[in-house]
Amino acid sequence: MRILITPQELEQFRADLTNHPAALDALRVIEDCDGDLEDAAIALAIRSGQEPDINDRWLEGLAKRWRHILCQADLKENLEDGLSGAVVDAIAADTEIPSKLVTPVAIYILKTGVQDFCQPLEEKL
Repeated sequence: MRILITPQELEQFRADLTNHPAALDALRVIEDCDGDLEDAAIALAIRSGQEPDINDRWLEGLAKRWRHILCQADLKENLEDGLSGAVVDAIAADTEIPSKLVTPVAIYILKTGVQDFCQPLEEKL
């Protein structure tokens, strides 16, 4: 599933994240990749010293590795309210996801649907 971010969405995210330089940098890379979230995440991962496998689901795999934290009640509620500085800060503080990748992970979860993303974890509980 390719996730494309529209120019309008990018503008809205920029407005919501004006005080978060790493998030703004990630949004620039997403824009440079014509809105393709997966391509941008791979480019940002390489810049962060990661060695992502170049496949269509790398970002999904990264998000799923942290699902147990990303779907905890407080963070999940923040995500359900949309992308914000508080969400970016909480993900950065609660996980070891490189700061450049926090924004693409958050956008991936939002575009997938927070409930859909967290449902497999809830089914195990």
